[in-house]
Amino acid sequence: MTRLIFDYGHGGTDPGATYRGRKEADDVLSIGKAVAAEVRRHGVTLDETRTTDKTMSLRERSNLENRKKYDYFISFHRNAFQPEKAKGVETFLYTTGGAQAKQLAERIQKELVAVGFANRGVKRANFHVLRETKAPAVLIEIGFIDNTADNQLFDKKRKQIVEGIARAILNQVGVTYKAVASNSVTPEKPTSSSTGTLYRVMAGSFANKANAEKQVARLKKAGFDAVIMPK
Repeated sequence: MTRLIFDYGHGGTDPGATYRGRKEADDVLSIGKAVAAEVRRHGVTLDETRTTDKTMSLRERSNLENRKKYDYFISFHRNAFQPEKAKGVETFLYTTGGAQAKQLAERIQKELVAVGFANRGVKRANFHVLRETKAPAVLIEIGFIDNTADNQLFDKKRKQIVEGIARAILNQVGVTYKAVASNSVTPEKPTSSSTGTLYRVMAGSFANKANAEKQVARLKKAGFDAVIMPK
């Protein structure tokens, strides 16, 4: 069984890089947890070094990873240099990182460049969380927080960023990424009001009856009451 661990940089008393009221710690926690949800949706076991805005030392992060056997360690960060002077994404592995870490870094980098970020390449570095973790490890710098264009990409292309990173990770561990159907919504069980009225939620409209029947089958399997109602 594949087991991953995600690390969201900084947090608590350490905001990381900041720019115009924006904090790296908040950005990476938000987008990292969204990627985690996508990966878990595909049945992959995943742990996280933090899930709230709390302070964690580098040693605490690597110690947490060392307690279990993980297939990959992935650390989320945002870059900074001088305001509006640098832009783009880069993905790091340790100076002596092996083929697995390099392949994962290249997959992630390719997905982020496809979103529209400038390509700063896959690089090697002697970062603590890359050096002191046992599993193949990568560190992602998702654009520069002190660059307006990168921040706009980070916000406006959030869905594509999340899906891209998740797709790269899943492909690396041999799981095919499956996008959520755009013509469906998260189903909810009918709820009743104090008058006893039931409210039903639509979960898609289909021109092809076979597709409608497949949707009904999926909903019933999930425990929801579902019927086809021709228009």
